[in-house]
Amino acid sequence: MQKAYHVDLAGLMRVYETNYAKMNSLLPFEPTVGDTRSYQVSQMAYQLEVKEITRYTTLVDVCQCDARPVFPLPRMQVRLYHDARVAEVCASEQISRVEARYDYPNKKMMQKDEKFQVNQFLGEWLSFCLRHGISRAPIY
Repeated sequence: MQKAYHVDLAGLMRVYETNYAKMNSLLPFEPTVGDTRSYQVSQMAYQLEVKEITRYTTLVDVCQCDARPVFPLPRMQVRLYHDARVAEVCASEQISRVEARYDYPNKKMMQKDEKFQVNQFLGEWLSFCLRHGISRAPIY
């Protein structure tokens, strides 16, 4: 019998907190809607665009933008919660809302811990940009 999956809330919150700090390092000091920051890392271009700002949150589109992609490139929406100082991936690729847990198997073949994996991926991607990225003009 397979053991039931339980969300590691403490681990997920650690990922959210570190992603918040990394996102803030890459965004403008006082962002406004429409602000766009682009980074060149090796031969890849990454872009962050502020889509929405409310009193306690900021919504940012994060994507890899290449002129001639050979395969689908990573794209996600991240909401920063300033009062809690956390950043969470709320949408990724074709997923309009990332659930905390999925039954497995499922129609879309999501992993049981899809939310943790996509947020961990964001953290690794942001670390990569912070370590190796060069700020450049926005890509439109």
